[in-house]
Order: sequence, then structure tokens, then C-alpha cells
Amino acid sequence: MTSLKQTPLHPLHLSLGAKMVPFAGYDMPVQYPLGVMKEHLHTRANAGLFDVSHMGQVIVRGSTFDAAATGLERLIPVDVLGLGENRQRYGFFTNADGGIEDDLMLANRGDHVFVVVNAACKDADIAHMKAELKPDLTVTEITDRALLALQGPAAEGVLGTLDPRAAEMRFMDVATLDLDGVEAWVSRSGYTGEDGYEISIPSEEAAAVAQALLDHPDVEPIGLGARDSLRLEAGLCLYGHDIDQTTSPVEAALVWAIQKVRRAGGEREGGFPGADVILGQFGNPVARNRVGLLPTGRAPMREGVALFASEDAADAIGEITSGGFGPTVGGPVAMGYVSSDHAARGTTLYGELRGKRHPLTVAKTPFTPANFKR
Repeated sequence: MTSLKQTPLHPLHLSLGAKMVPFAGYDMPVQYPLGVMKEHLHTRANAGLFDVSHMGQVIVRGSTFDAAATGLERLIPVDVLGLGENRQRYGFFTNADGGIEDDLMLANRGDHVFVVVNAACKDADIAHMKAELKPDLTVTEITDRALLALQGPAAEGVLGTLDPRAAEMRFMDVATLDLDGVEAWVSRSGYTGEDGYEISIPSEEAAAVAQALLDHPDVEPIGLGARDSLRLEAGLCLYGHDIDQTTSPVEAALVWAIQKVRRAGGEREGGFPGADVILGQFGNPVARNRVGLLPTGRAPMREGVALFASEDAADAIGEITSGGFGPTVGGPVAMGYVSSDHAARGTTLYGELRGKRHPLTVAKTPFTPANFKR
């Protein structure tokens, strides 16, 4: 068996009594003694600290920011060139068939682009960038920095005790802060639907900064279990589940992430892998759509559950890609893909569990309101 990698916070997780599990090649905390349900609710009410150091941190640099941005726009169907300095944006790599190779966050740091990619895809993503962007641009993986996420309505007050400038940041702002003498690259963003920050810090300082945040009475450590239920309630996609190489941004309801300048008729229309496929889907029906789903009753419907148009329909019209119990919602929530003629909100569908079909309703996402600081 291949040995699992460890993040710089691994000893801290063990000291906090975390239950560790394999995830994307790393030994990661799935929950702490507080338990998944209470961790989830604590993050919604106060602040939770997540270790996301397994994710990839990458610097793309050219002779200027514009050079780096122009290069990345050959791989990513979003407006990188028009991104303001010290601002961040969501994006994704696409393939020739219009599918999504990975989703990511990218930031304008003045003289370079800072990119954060998913842990399971980071080796492939970095290889892809190097193959497509060199020699004009340099692509450097940052391996000596940890990544933390501080999420929840109390996050601003907590981080502000270490650097008051945290309160001045808006949603998707990026800044360099001083956290107890440690240089931190901080974005006001996250993966929970709550206000909060993602914090890149030198690996050797990670445990001390994490402990300083945990020493605040509003903060609890949060594991992968609650991270998943929080992002599901927020209607956020998990790569490899809700989006993958076979799903287009249009099918995945991610058209908001493709700015007008990159769409048909825009100043920099297309020019990315699968552009003809993706832009051709704008304004036209697609075979399937990602939708929110609210199962009836208390039993969650999880990934892989087949969806049917009626209790006795012979053929499935879709499948759940993410599902579980939503602690904030107080009931089960799910997302999945259904044929476009069954994707309207309010449509009743049926999920098959252990040979029986149970009703669920196509619903708006997010399931709980977002609390970002605009």
C-alpha cells in the first residue's frame, strides 16, 4: 500500500483527537470529538478551522501579469485578464469535448497569478499547465506552505484579532496579512457558503497560527465530514462527483463563471479547449441539467441513487451526484443531474432506495442562504 502523505498540521490533528481517513492521497481528519453534526452547526453559528493543505498552490508567472493571464485564458474559459489586482475568481480547466478537468480559484497578485487546485487533480493540473504554458510562462508548485480555511460568521472577528486589516477585505479580495508575525496570503473566500478566509502560510508556522486561531473561544476544528455537508447545503460542486470530465459548465449550471468577454460576441470569445461545444450550448437546450433536490422524509439519498419521473417509470432520467443530511436545513438535501425536461423547480421525481421509490422535489440552490461579505 502506498503510504499516505501528511499535511503540516497532522500532529495537531492527532493531538486534538481527530479521526483520520485517507483522502486524495493524504491522511486527513474526517471529524473531531465534537462530531460532524455539531461541527457543521458550529461553523454556521460561529467559526470553524479547516486544514486544506492537501490542495495544490501554484504560481503562474510571465513577463507581466497580463502575459500570465493571457496564457491561462487558453486553458480556462473565464476572464483572467480583466481580474483586478488583489482580486480572486472561480474557474475551471476544460477539455476538447467541453468537459471540466478540474475547478480552481485564481488570484491577481500584481506580478503573477496565484492558483489553487483540488488535491486529487493537482499533479495532472500542474503537468497540464506546464505542458501548455512553458516556455513563455513559469509554473511553480508551492510545496512549503500550508493552507487553512477559517469559515463562519465569527471569522472576521477572529482573524481580526491577529490582523485588523482582515475586516477591510470584501468577498473574493486577496491580501498579504501579518498573523502573529507570519506572512499570510489571505483570500476572503471559502467552501461553506459562509463568510470566511483561506489562509496560505509557511509550513513551519502552520501549527502555531492554527493554534492561535483555535485558542479563540469562537473557533472549533472542523473535519472533512462537516466540510462536505456545509458545501452541499451551499450548493457547491465537488469535483469528481457533481462535475467531471464528462460534464460541461452549461450542464453543471456554472455559466455564471464564464464572463461575457469570453462568450460568443465577447472581446476575447472562445480560445479555450471545448469552446465550440460550450459556447454552442449557451441559449440552447442541453440533454441534462444539474439541479438541487429535496427528498421527502428524513432518509438521505446519496450519490448514485437513480432518479425516475414516476413511481413506475421503466427508465431512469437522472442520478444523484451528492447527497446527505443537511443539519442547518434540518433534513436531507441532494444535487444531481436530470434530463432537461424534468429540471424545472417544483418537479416531483422519485429516487430508488433498496428497491423502493421515494419522492423528492427539484429545488433551488443554495439550500441555505450564502453569508458572503460583499
